[in-house]
Amino acid sequence: MLNEASANVGGLVLCGGHSKRMGRPKFSLPFGDEVLLQRVCRILSELVSPIVVVAAADQVLPDLPENVSIVRDEYESLGPLAGIATGLDAFRGRVDAAFVTSCDAPLLQPAFVQRLIELLGDHDVAAPTDGQYDHVLAAVYRTTLADHARRLLADERRRPLFLLEESRSLKVHVDELRNVDPNLASLQNVNTPEDYDNVLKLAGLN
Repeated sequence: MLNEASANVGGLVLCGGHSKRMGRPKFSLPFGDEVLLQRVCRILSELVSPIVVVAAADQVLPDLPENVSIVRDEYESLGPLAGIATGLDAFRGRVDAAFVTSCDAPLLQPAFVQRLIELLGDHDVAAPTDGQYDHVLAAVYRTTLADHARRLLADERRRPLFLLEESRSLKVHVDELRNVDPNLASLQNVNTPEDYDNVLKLAGLN
């Protein structure tokens, strides 16, 4: 359910990756009676609206709810920063910020998303960190960062971390998020067949 903190925040789901380690498209992996992309969109829809999915030009996506918009990544094979730039652009004039996630986070917790939205405050980005690794695809971004992301891409600086480093970023230690997501399930991505088996087990589906 939307509340005051999340009323002007959308959800951005990236699904245009090549899934090389998985060996097949991650967005279409079955998860109960859904596939991963459908599940992530549904979870986000419980908290934020609208939802934008950034897909590669040639991807054929599963059926998605009416509140989900699909935009095609205008950059080819430039990685997640390109997807973030395309997605944030799609939110212009609609919302002030967006929670950005990949399509392979089926254990995403709405309370985790909500907490990061609340922490954003006057910052441009609120991103979890464990002190060594910043979770740039489980973070809240101001939509005004779209232009900055495009400049980084033009300069061939394609890591999302550059966007964090050059913005007013709040890095939230993951331990501060355990009260809303004790096992940090929201940060479990499905990159390999072993990861996929693990999240199915955690969800009681295998």
